[in-house]
Amino acid sequence: MPEKVKKSDEQWRAELTGPQFAVARQKATEPPFSGEYLENKEPGVYRCVCCGETLFLSDDKFDSGCGWPSFSKADPDAVGEEDDRSHGMRRTEIVCTACGAHLGHVFPDGPAPTGLRYCVNSLSLKFEKKP
Repeated sequence: MPEKVKKSDEQWRAELTGPQFAVARQKATEPPFSGEYLENKEPGVYRCVCCGETLFLSDDKFDSGCGWPSFSKADPDAVGEEDDRSHGMRRTEIVCTACGAHLGHVFPDGPAPTGLRYCVNSLSLKFEKKP
């Protein structure tokens, strides 16, 4: 399990851009088809923008057409799930287990073998290209 990272809002604001803070710390959502990593097809790993924890692998990224980077699986120790009943809907929010950053949501309409679609805000991620 990742080591827990705890910081104040002031500390997070000093480390993140305004849009990154809004998404990762305040559960905002970036506009569809606007994210930096939506079209990224390079091999590597996707880490939490807040704490650097490895969350997703490029091998599990696919084009779902939803407007946000999508992955068929996540590191189960690094990505947790929480019930989200905001905006009059019931969804499953995904969060970084190390720092609590909001990543996006997971849906049961992804490809085999998991059948899952982790729909993630690019602003919650930083990509590390494989050498």
